Amino acid sequence: MNAYLHRSEDRGHVKAGWLESYHSFSFGSWYNPKYMGVSALRVINDDRIDAHNGFGTHSHDNMEILTCVLDGAISHRDTMGNEGQIKAGEWQLMSAGTGVAHSEINNTDTPVHLLQIWIIPDVKEAEPNYQQISLDPRNQPNEWHLIAGPDANAPMHIRQDAEVKSAVLEKGRELPVETSKRVNYVHVISGEVRIGEYE
Repeated sequence: MNAYLHRSEDRGHVKAGWLESYHSFSFGSWYNPKYMGVSALRVINDDRIDAHNGFGTHSHDNMEILTCVLDGAISHRDTMGNEGQIKAGEWQLMSAGTGVAHSEINNTDTPVHLLQIWIIPDVKEAEPNYQQISLDPRNQPNEWHLIAGPDANAPMHIRQDAEVKSAVLEKGRELPVETSKRVNYVHVISGEVRIGEYE
């Protein structure tokens, strides 16, 4: 298995007023040619948004955008007519396709912590689509939970030959990582793990 280690401290860090963000790959004002994504995976941003702040209406196209709320809640509104809250333990997938505008605002009295993941689709100029699920791996630790994938049995359908999975691993437990068919990127949100020779 060919692998490389991307340490937490090597990520880009941006603190701008109400937003603190860590970028696994080049994004916005932070650019590092060493970190431009992995295969179709283009963005993993670890964002903390202060209370009563957020991203005003802005546009995306031709990108699969997943949001995972880790703590707190974020309010979403888009030009497809979707409006509501995404809470801790919930996932959202917005397939931007030909184009969609949306806002993400923390309307609560406490900060929100979320991950945003961008995946380049395998089809361009498709019809925009919105999906949202509740799937918290803390309820069933030590196993992989499929979040999104290209097949019909996936909880959310993604326009790419890619799978997004989530897991909570208890101390001393192990999980297999399939390496024969796909390029893998394992993002550790908190704690420490060993993957092969890396930890």
